[in-house]
Amino acid sequence: MSRRQFRRLSLCIATTGALAIAALAVAPTFAAEDAVVIPAPAMDAKPASGIQTVVLSGGCFWGVQGVFQHTAGVVSAVSGYSGGSKATAQYETVSTGTTGHAESVEVKYDPSKISYGKLLQIFFSVAHNPTELNYQGPDRGTQYRSAIFTTSDEQKKVADAYIAQLNAAKVYQKPIVTKVGPLQGFYAAEAYHQDYLTLHPSQPYIAYNDIPKVENLKKLFAANYTEKPTLVGAAKVTN
Repeated sequence: MSRRQFRRLSLCIATTGALAIAALAVAPTFAAEDAVVIPAPAMDAKPASGIQTVVLSGGCFWGVQGVFQHTAGVVSAVSGYSGGSKATAQYETVSTGTTGHAESVEVKYDPSKISYGKLLQIFFSVAHNPTELNYQGPDRGTQYRSAIFTTSDEQKKVADAYIAQLNAAKVYQKPIVTKVGPLQGFYAAEAYHQDYLTLHPSQPYIAYNDIPKVENLKKLFAANYTEKPTLVGAAKVTN
């Protein structure tokens, strides 16, 4: 069941009560895919001073944001839109799949605590499936494509080399379809999309699709996991 379908059912529950709850109980769902154990990149970015930025797209930004908010060394992970113009960077418009945007997460990180290559390893291993073209799990459309929007030539070089390395090692059953290109613009998503996994851990879409990603991060990258997420706002956790 896609995120839009969950939203429709939630609205239906609010207006029709028990009948809609019964429908939700029997509706088809999709659990998160298993994480893939992959080697670290053979090439990594050189040590740099100061906070660095990369924008990552891998399906619904709720889960990608949640993963990187629980990654030690990440100082900020903001959901938003990249690949299109500022004029069309609104959720309802992006959701049509016609704006050129991808749902994205702007990741700011401290390279003295985590390397760019390690972020890519987490991105390819637990945050999404990089072999799915223009979809992730139940979500379909170019807005859910896999992409890396780089902020330097070195970032692009490392990402391209890592994709080639993983494809050569055949760690996935299909080739990686992730597109790598320079960041032209990032536009933060609406406030209600920020910190969504932390604020709504029991929401069915999150529980089925995204909580397992954070659990996989904790299991496969224990040294890079932090229990306390780095949030966009002063979030008050509710279920």
